[in-house]
Order: sequence, then structure tokens, then C-alpha cells
Amino acid sequence: MAKWSNNKTDQNSGQAPIAYTFSSPVPYELVSVRVHLSAAGGTAENFTIDVDSDAGTKYNVRMFTHDMEEVQDLFWSPDKDISCESGDRLVFTYANTNTRNFGLEIVYRQAI
Repeated sequence: MAKWSNNKTDQNSGQAPIAYTFSSPVPYELVSVRVHLSAAGGTAENFTIDVDSDAGTKYNVRMFTHDMEEVQDLFWSPDKDISCESGDRLVFTYANTNTRNFGLEIVYRQAI
């Protein structure tokens, strides 16, 4: 059984589309994801989280999707542990057509 660090955060912000990739040099576990928009999205567009697997495209999966049209604050915590290898990347996307200011925060633990 892996031992994990205390929670760590990775942050990204802006006013353009969200096209952010998170990775870690060691295995990691996703704890939660938070997104704040300066106002509700206003357009039917999905915020998504995909796993871009280091093992190849046949192992890539869409882990989460949520329509942001009427959402200003989104918090997602997986029901089960999501463990990733050091080469796995989490890809966060949102078109943000209405150019809302956003803050994206990823909470994770690293293997120690």
C-alpha cells in the first residue's frame, strides 16, 4: 500500500479557455477539483477532466464532465480514490466562450 503526502494544490487562472494539463513526477492521487468563475458560465459548455494515460491512448478516459451554463462555483471530489502513475496527465478543459475570469484548483497527494 502506497504512502501519500499531505494534500498539495496546483492552481491555474485566467480569462481565456481552460486548457490546462496537470502531471506529477511521482505517482499521485486526485483528491478534489475546484473551479470558480467570475459569473455563471452563461453558455451550455462542459468543463471536463480527462486522463491522458502514459500507457497509451487505449487507456485514456473522460473522468468527469459538467455543464457550466448556470454554474459559478464547482467542487468535485471523486467517490473513489483515483490513483495515477507519474506519466499520467490530467487534462482540464472548458471553452469559456463568455471569457469569465476563472480560478482552477487541483488538490492531490503524491506517493512518498
